[in-house]
Amino acid sequence: MSRTNFEQLLEAGCHFGHLRRKWNPAMAPYIFMERNGIHIIDLNQTVSAIDQAAEVLKKMARDGKKILFVGTKKQLKDLVAQKVSAVGMPYVIERWPGGMLTNFPTIRKAVKKMATIDKLTSDGTYSNLSKRELLQVTRQRAKLEKNLGSIADLSRLPAALFVIDVLKENIAVREANRLGIPVFAIVDTNSDPSNIDYVIPANDDATKSVDAILTACCGAIAEGLEERKAEKGDEAAEGEEAAEKPAKRERIRKVAKPAESIEEEAAPAEEAAAPAEEAAPAAEAPAEETAAKPKRTRKAAPAKEA
Repeated sequence: MSRTNFEQLLEAGCHFGHLRRKWNPAMAPYIFMERNGIHIIDLNQTVSAIDQAAEVLKKMARDGKKILFVGTKKQLKDLVAQKVSAVGMPYVIERWPGGMLTNFPTIRKAVKKMATIDKLTSDGTYSNLSKRELLQVTRQRAKLEKNLGSIADLSRLPAALFVIDVLKENIAVREANRLGIPVFAIVDTNSDPSNIDYVIPANDDATKSVDAILTACCGAIAEGLEERKAEKGDEAAEGEEAAEKPAKRERIRKVAKPAESIEEEAAPAEEAAAPAEEAAPAAEAPAEETAAKPKRTRKAAPAKEA
């Protein structure tokens, strides 16, 4: 079943492109027509592109991979933060930090610095600082939180990049292409789709348009996370059952042994008892023989004559 439909996207205004004089010829396959000097995007292609992208994102989420969302337009910041944080994925809504992907270890150092400031503040190390020094540390922490707070949990490079407005986020797209990271993007008629792996042709300026697309994609990610959680629960249950089965078998063996094993254990005992019984009569016979023999008496020696 399709995650979106033609009517929903039409109502959200996903079909509005840019003026004809601003268009990129590479977007020609996705343009339906031109009206009043404005290009109209083919929404049938948009619906199929959203479904394809959503399935891939769902699979990535099920495999435990991270997708980094990038949307730095003013009117979209709050929307992106709300939708993406609901599914626990990292996002960038402020200025894209140059080298965030290609120079990822340096970005991680900045994130660790933010964690270090928090730790030193909580244990009272900064309580001895002067007012001015404490203010400088606080401002530095606020700046790091603003730019990198949303990617604090991103411990490794993301598995994919989801970009809103390819033209504005061209640096992020180039970094992802350089590292071979797949790119999902909402592409308008003024952008170049050649560097995008999963093109979603739609209006990337209207809040309603982006909201409709993000809702479908984030819903797919949420489904993938639920399936991952269910699979982990099943694996844990199977592991417990496998651990319980050997214990049950040992208990059964101890409580009720088979009749054959009991007979086998009894047979050696009987064999050991038979020689003992044979040895008892043999010991009694010599005793009777000794009792039957008469006792010999010693004769007194004759007295010597005087």
